[in-house]
Amino acid sequence: MSSRKIAYVDLQVNGYHGLDFNGDQLSAGSLNTACQRLKADGVAGILATITTDTLQRMTTRLARLVALREADPLVGRIIRGIHIEGPFINPNPGYVGAHPATAVQPASTDLMQRLMDAAKGLTRIVTLAPECDPCLTVTKQLARQDICVAAGHCNPTLDQLDAALDAGLSMFTHLGNGCPLQLHRHDNIIQRALSRASKLWISFIADGIHIPWPALGNYLAVTGMERAVVVTDAISAAGLGPGRYVHGGQELVVDDEGGTWSADRAHLMGSATTMPQIEANLKHKLGLGDRQIATLTSENPQRVLEQNR
Repeated sequence: MSSRKIAYVDLQVNGYHGLDFNGDQLSAGSLNTACQRLKADGVAGILATITTDTLQRMTTRLARLVALREADPLVGRIIRGIHIEGPFINPNPGYVGAHPATAVQPASTDLMQRLMDAAKGLTRIVTLAPECDPCLTVTKQLARQDICVAAGHCNPTLDQLDAALDAGLSMFTHLGNGCPLQLHRHDNIIQRALSRASKLWISFIADGIHIPWPALGNYLAVTGMERAVVVTDAISAAGLGPGRYVHGGQELVVDDEGGTWSADRAHLMGSATTMPQIEANLKHKLGLGDRQIATLTSENPQRVLEQNR
């Protein structure tokens, strides 16, 4: 590990060390414990991520998280805001990932406003599929309020991606994931997003499982360090080691390599990695220096937050 201490900022955390932000039993004590663990792991701030479910469940979870955060100074310091991932994503197999396809729906300004109202001003990033945002009305709605609009779990054409950029899209969520294992070898969403890297923040799950290290190295060579962000996409199993767990009501398995799989091993379900593990891997697997790692795990994520408030 580096002797230089990095204050990590993680823009996509679904849960941590036994706590599920998308669980319906979220308590003040468990939230405080998770934030203590994040702090102990060198994480200065996160965006708690609420993922696709029925609108009622999402708004209830958002409101509960906000109320608990307001009552606990430590939680308020660690949770800088909220990342809403879904429900306006591509419902097709592969693109939908671990999100329940039955809860996915086309983007709607009314539904988006209800989600933001439940988050009480803490919405910092919204991940959606541009091709599922008719006339890009939600993208424009969010951009007007200085909320970072991210494409993810999506398959827009290049024209649709460009139109979304013109409407206020400014980020791509966990590129290389949220898409089918088998894609057209040239015309695919990864290549389209990389072709617009100069206009987008692009986040990557740097656990060596979601993206093999050679591929991640290639992606970073295209984006450059100045536009890339590393996230954990951590779930409740993060930091707990191999075993069987439940997250978001779904069973999952963490294997010996740290892969976080659905019970049927059909797809990945978030990540069980931590930021200290990512730092070590970026150094030893990709040969990145301390300065580059700090840029990816701290400085760029902070810049994303500052540019969208």
